[in-house]
Parts: sequence; structure tokens; C-alpha cells
Amino acid sequence: MTKPSIVLCGFMGCGKTTVGKVLARQLGWQFVDMDQLIEEQAGMTVSQIFEEKGEDAFRAMEREAVRRLSAKPSLVIATGGGVLTFPENVQIFHRAGCPIVLLDVPPEEVVRRLQGDTSRPLLNVPNRLEAIRQLHAKRLPLYQKAADLQVDATKPPELVAQNITLSLKSNKFSRNG
Repeated sequence: MTKPSIVLCGFMGCGKTTVGKVLARQLGWQFVDMDQLIEEQAGMTVSQIFEEKGEDAFRAMEREAVRRLSAKPSLVIATGGGVLTFPENVQIFHRAGCPIVLLDVPPEEVVRRLQGDTSRPLLNVPNRLEAIRQLHAKRLPLYQKAADLQVDATKPPELVAQNITLSLKSNKFSRNG
């Protein structure tokens, strides 16, 4: 029996990639980072896509990646920070039966984790802390609406991954659209 993939969402810097790799290893599944997949397929970085093709083109690439990945079983998928702010993407994952897990960290922790990181196009602004607070406040309700499970991601990645596994095993996540 195949198992639907697990989708990790949350604000940039919340640990989707780090926790995702640990979770995939614990489950014996494959890990997929959507931003990395898009970069490989486009032959350029996310920042370059934003600069050269624009955000709309990048979001179209994300939608296509959601469609392809949602159809594959037994993956741990780390979404980009904006993927699940679009209802169409949420619906695609839910129709495929993929549980969506929100990794929750407060804005102050995001600032600490992303200190010195210049690879995030939406944060390349003069007042980074204010940008993070505003974007976090806008996105968190969307993440919460999309998520089947919300976990505290301020803990060590191994513990966060274990909490996800235990929570998903104790619940049945079946969706029909």
C-alpha cells in the first residue's frame, strides 16, 4: 500500500528543509525541496527567477511542481514559503491525500535563523525585521488554514520530526477534496 506524501509548510527559515531531511530519513522516504527542484529544472536560482522572469513565473513553476509531487507517494516535501498561500496548491495536495504539516516558529526566531542570509528575494529589503513581521502576520493564517497539523519547530529537528511522525500515526488524514 502506498502512503501519500507529507507536505511541510511554514515561513522561510522555519526548518522545512532541515526537519524534512530528518523526517524522510526516519521514515525511509525520499526528501524533496520544492525550491531546489524548481531551481534544477529552471537552471537558475529562485532569486534569478524572480529577477529575470518575475514572481508570477516563479509561482507558475511552483504550481506545476505541486501537481507533479502530489501524485507521488512516500515523499517528504518541503514547500517554499509562499506555496500554500495559494488555495489551488492547498487543494491539489489535499485531493491527493497529503497531510500538510505547519512548522511554526515566531518571527524573532526567523530573524535569528536567517541572519546573514541574502538568498531570499522577499527579504532583500532595508528593514528585514519589519518585512518578516509583516509577511509572517499575513502568511500564518493561510498556513494554519491549510495545515492538518501544527508543530512547534523551535525544538531540535530530530524532536520535531519525531513529533510529526507520532502525531500523524495517531490521526487518520483522509481527504476527498
